Amino acid sequence: MTLQRIQVSDFRCLHSAELRFDPKFTLISGPNASGKTSLLESIYVLGRGRSFRTRRLDNLIRLGTDRFVIYGEAGGERRTGLGIEGSALGMRARMGGDRVTSLAELAAVLPVQIIDPEVHRLIEEGPSRRRRYLDWGVFHVEHSFVKRWQQYQQVLKQRNAALKARQPAAAVSAWDIDLVRLGVSIHEARARYVDLLAPVASDIAERLLGLPLSMSYRAGWPRDLSLGEALKASWIHDQDAGVTQVGPQRAEITFRLDGAPVKDRISRGQQKLLASSLLMAQLSLFPNDAQIRPTLLLDDPAAELDSDRLLGLIREVTAQSVQLVVTSLSTNFGAFGMPGRRYSISGGAVEEVG
Repeated sequence: MTLQRIQVSDFRCLHSAELRFDPKFTLISGPNASGKTSLLESIYVLGRGRSFRTRRLDNLIRLGTDRFVIYGEAGGERRTGLGIEGSALGMRARMGGDRVTSLAELAAVLPVQIIDPEVHRLIEEGPSRRRRYLDWGVFHVEHSFVKRWQQYQQVLKQRNAALKARQPAAAVSAWDIDLVRLGVSIHEARARYVDLLAPVASDIAERLLGLPLSMSYRAGWPRDLSLGEALKASWIHDQDAGVTQVGPQRAEITFRLDGAPVKDRISRGQQKLLASSLLMAQLSLFPNDAQIRPTLLLDDPAAELDSDRLLGLIREVTAQSVQLVVTSLSTNFGAFGMPGRRYSISGGAVEEVG
């Protein structure tokens, strides 16, 4: 099962566009600032319920309009319709005609990842981006994870509200039993996933960068304490800050290449290859018995990479069992073989080629 087609209205610079996708490889070509990245972004929003470029919803709505609409179909012979609308009221999603209560429902039908010129931000930016990366992978291995995470967020919200209201310790700690139970479950699921992910990512990174990669996962509280003990030890800090200072919402993944920390110590091109290695490792771990295949979006893969590194990236991508949607300046970009479908875009207008 793969992404079959998409219809986009009033999204970014796109007034109206419809594309059908090859199950293996679709190429979208056009000049810079023509709307290629916006097309990929619309696919990403349909599968994630959020953009990879901005947190501001109004940035996604075409100027002069009050909402965008994205509709897609995923599946094989039997297809599932997905729809998402963005307006001043926020994001609203539907699947199979029914209202979606959790955006994770979209991810279960349309698992999508992107490698773009800004992929290095996975390495360069703060831990929240890496937690999202980690949790996407955990969810696709353990579907129950997202429910536990949502429950944890609700309990954490209540505990933080009690802290901000300066309620007594007994009222705040009343939430701790559920917080610990759910928090430990989340941590254990993440730790299991990192154990699977680390050797796969290391192999890919060594092929692309020529250096051994190691990953370190930190739970979000001191190693020598249980989460319950850490909550008690952090009580004064929690009171002062008005928020809970320990827990899986503070977790982090760090990376070392050849034993050295990577953040701020490797080039932009190396960061891009490292981040790409991490994303492809996730795709490699996608369950073999899943009825769906992930969709990998590649936005101008030649940007900022020399020819040798680009060839290495191409080899790793083609080894993945994914549906590829690639953008390029050239209509004849043949690095991934012959595309099953080709589109050209100019000024936000999309046309099928051939």
